[in-house]
Amino acid sequence: MTLVKLANGPKNFSVNPFFHDVFDSIVNDSFLSDRLSSRVPAVNIAETEGEFHIELAAPGLKKDDFKVNLDKNVLTISVEKKSENVEEGKKYSKREYSYNSFVRSFTLPETVDHSKIEATYNDGILVLNIAKKEEAKIQAREIAVK
Repeated sequence: MTLVKLANGPKNFSVNPFFHDVFDSIVNDSFLSDRLSSRVPAVNIAETEGEFHIELAAPGLKKDDFKVNLDKNVLTISVEKKSENVEEGKKYSKREYSYNSFVRSFTLPETVDHSKIEATYNDGILVLNIAKKEEAKIQAREIAVK
């Protein structure tokens, strides 16, 4: 029987140990892998006289992948997409699935008309148009000077 002693101290490498530590850190860094696998799409929010516009960049999805919910004044946009490539007749030793999901929530102001919210998805952009209440719209008028 042969005993093999494992070194718990500093390791001897033929290359610079700093290089090995940096390389090892990049390959095994859970922060990097978490950032790549869970991305939250960018959002543009604009306001006009009569409504708010929310644009969410989410390419590669279908309009059926989105769930848009309104609970009181909180608008929630969520996606849960799972894709699986199955090839018959192959014996796998490793198989990976693609799973993407995100949730974005927005607190809407009291001036929003909850019955007039529309969502469209076109060319990878989800656009929500949220109408304002009539009394919240900016009304221009001339004020007489006395």
